[in-house]
Amino acid sequence: MNFQLTEEHLAVQEAAREFAQKELLPGVIDRDIEARFPAEQVQKMAELGFLGMMVDPNYHGGGMDTLSYVIAMEELSKIDASASVAMSVNNSLVCWGLEKYGTEQQKENYLKPLASGQILGAFCLSEPEAGSDATSQRTEAVREGNFYILNGTKNWITNGSSASVYLVIAQTDHSKGHKGISAFIVEKGWDGFVIGKKEDKMGIRGSDTHSLMFTDVKVPVENRIGEEGFGFNFAMETLNGGRIGIAAQALGIAAGAYEFSLAYSKERKAFGKPISQHQAIQFKLADMATQIEAARLLVYKAAVLKDQGEDYAHASAMAKLYASEVAMNVTTEAVQIHGGYGYVREYHVERLMRDAKITQIYEGTSEIQKIVISRSLLR
Repeated sequence: MNFQLTEEHLAVQEAAREFAQKELLPGVIDRDIEARFPAEQVQKMAELGFLGMMVDPNYHGGGMDTLSYVIAMEELSKIDASASVAMSVNNSLVCWGLEKYGTEQQKENYLKPLASGQILGAFCLSEPEAGSDATSQRTEAVREGNFYILNGTKNWITNGSSASVYLVIAQTDHSKGHKGISAFIVEKGWDGFVIGKKEDKMGIRGSDTHSLMFTDVKVPVENRIGEEGFGFNFAMETLNGGRIGIAAQALGIAAGAYEFSLAYSKERKAFGKPISQHQAIQFKLADMATQIEAARLLVYKAAVLKDQGEDYAHASAMAKLYASEVAMNVTTEAVQIHGGYGYVREYHVERLMRDAKITQIYEGTSEIQKIVISRSLLR
């Protein structure tokens, strides 16, 4: 048990922190107001290797461990969760799934450009009638010779219009229930693939969240990931790792709000002295810092378990459950510390509070995390 980061981890942390301050902070409020995807910033993230951090260098990735990834996620999320979620999906849900379960041809065609940041990926599981209940897939893929004919709709897809490659979960045999679900690689621009309007969201407004429609889309058999019926297991295994990324995002949102609040409390005066000298504010800061540190330890533990090849499903669920709750608690208190200024855009914390809420919902709601945790405890 070692609580010290290595020199390599500290270097990743410093690089991510510097990038967040120099590249993400300028214009982040305007991007939020305009709900504008941070395309230029994401491209720079790609050039720094943030979009394929954990992928083997043989496939143009960084070859780093999961702990390096969550450290970078935290630093970027302190400033811009819309940019960090694009990174999270590309790393955790798309690249990881392809590297672990894809064929060599799939890795050559898709993983290399994804890991190097030439293109972005998207993970397509949720549907209008299949959110937390991922077994109720209505999107279906029917095999016809060397192709599958894909029909259906996917909702709430991160990188929805910015991605070039989409991992799509679909039913291939309704009679088998969740054992009849398969996973496919679909490219933007294929006939019958339509990207719906961008969602107008409360938070992470810069992230391009879309519905996707598939009408008789021809998907080559070689674009199926694994065997028929492997799709549900593929999705669940991928989400186990994805939750670590979202937990790190929640941690970063909380830490960012805390840092803004700490600095503000030393500058703002009330009753003749900085508000940081009032016990009411000191206690808020103490609670925030303690919750953040506890969340960080859970996130780091989940990352290390994954790196060690241990079972990390319950640890990632705990990390996401707690870190997302901390994100909401801390950002709400950050607004309170800022008072009226916290309620306006200029001081950042109202945006962080809006961004925090989604971490309790996507990649498995808090309620789903409790199911995962309790099943693990009772097994």
